[in-house]
Amino acid sequence: MKKKVIVIGSGFGGLATASRLLSNGFDVELFEKRDKLGGRAYVYEIDGFTFDGGPTVITAPFLFDEIFEAAGKKRSDYVEFVPCDPFYRIFNDEGRKFDYNGDHEFVLSEIEKWNPADKEGYTKFLQTTKAIFDKGFTELADKPFLSIWDMLKVAPDLIKLQSYKSVYSYASQFIENDFLRKCFSFHPLLVGGNPFQTTSIYAMIHYLEREWGVHYAMGGTGAIVKAMEKLILEQGGKIHKSAEVDQILIENGTAKGIRLKDGTEHKTDKIVSNADVAFTYRHMIPESKRRKYTNRKIERTKYSMSLFVIYFGTKKRYLDSELEHHNIILGERYKGLLEDIFNKKELAEDFSLYLHMPTKRDPSLAPEGHEAFYVLSPVPHLDSGTDWTQQAKHYRDAIMNFLEDNYLPGLQENIVTEHHIDPLHFQNTLNSYKGSAFSVEPILTQSAWFRPHNRSEDVEDLYFVGAGTHPGAGLPGVLSSAKIAENLICEEI
Repeated sequence: MKKKVIVIGSGFGGLATASRLLSNGFDVELFEKRDKLGGRAYVYEIDGFTFDGGPTVITAPFLFDEIFEAAGKKRSDYVEFVPCDPFYRIFNDEGRKFDYNGDHEFVLSEIEKWNPADKEGYTKFLQTTKAIFDKGFTELADKPFLSIWDMLKVAPDLIKLQSYKSVYSYASQFIENDFLRKCFSFHPLLVGGNPFQTTSIYAMIHYLEREWGVHYAMGGTGAIVKAMEKLILEQGGKIHKSAEVDQILIENGTAKGIRLKDGTEHKTDKIVSNADVAFTYRHMIPESKRRKYTNRKIERTKYSMSLFVIYFGTKKRYLDSELEHHNIILGERYKGLLEDIFNKKELAEDFSLYLHMPTKRDPSLAPEGHEAFYVLSPVPHLDSGTDWTQQAKHYRDAIMNFLEDNYLPGLQENIVTEHHIDPLHFQNTLNSYKGSAFSVEPILTQSAWFRPHNRSEDVEDLYFVGAGTHPGAGLPGVLSSAKIAENLICEEI
């Protein structure tokens, strides 16, 4: 008789785990709280526009290919990936731009415009990030850290790779120009980290992008979610939407099933939670059944920043603008702003932004002659005490006025649809502890073995995938966590 696994949550970690386990012959049921799958990759379909709710940057596409291949399928038959060039267009506070892609000579030509002396330094930086990538991604990303000995074995290598430095400090060893330092160290922000605090191991993201490129899924990231939903159903998996898990049922320290909000119970042999790790422990498991992850430990853990995101569509196209598909707009007060967000937990008046313009490459996401955007601003999580029911409009207006004045002329008179999310959405809708957008902050003392483990230390037969567990946030991280969960479950069975 097939062993049964229940997966809680349908972010990419949950979807990948469900498919991988189905390929291994398990009976899999997936339960999703919302009306559509995707977790943070939820799709908003508004007034003829399609807006990806969350991740838009596809790196390490082979991790998706592996999932389909394990099921005897080809990913390209389900969803099309196209390369982005440039990967990003990065603007400084004066509107000067820097384009970055996988062509080394092109990147050097871009560096030439800012500081020719940094060309040699960047080449050295890239060479050293390969060693970090080889250790941090190739060797360790899909390996569980279940024992302190696992950590001690790799500690000498991590010290040798200067993991005690921040990504910004690491890049600064090679790059002189301050703007270029920001360009080559911003990547921790993509996984919920402060470049001035996140361990330099995350410098590997830069090399990872150079290795496999940055891609876009035609139809948006939501097209990958639909492709994986189709795959799981074809594999015989069961999917329940609008099915919110209230409690994990535990008998003699072992997970035996789940109870939904409507009171129905479902028994199983093993459970994989793709829900937020802190939320899972804090709200789905009574504290009396948690020895390590007590409420106090959960509270004392450091969590990533949150996000304020505005999705908007215009009746005017902006193809003649300076904007690319992926745009990063850095504010003048970069380090101080990050200090406010991560450490002081204060909502600042200024901001740095990520502006996504997918219709530049894929017009299908908007009605003909229209443009679809989303603009994202990192903000502190809910420990800031910000009353977003009052503050959201003021913050939205400041961002939209800035974009109209500097990048999108006539913006507000051309907006035909708009929607926003803020830290309250991350807390109340996505069940993310403190409204954090990326769960546990990726500092050195919360990485690898120090991060919540993929196999629960408190409850037998309970596993974790997603941003809050090892190896961390970002699509490569959560897809790697699914590989870890698959291997752990298969080994034990």
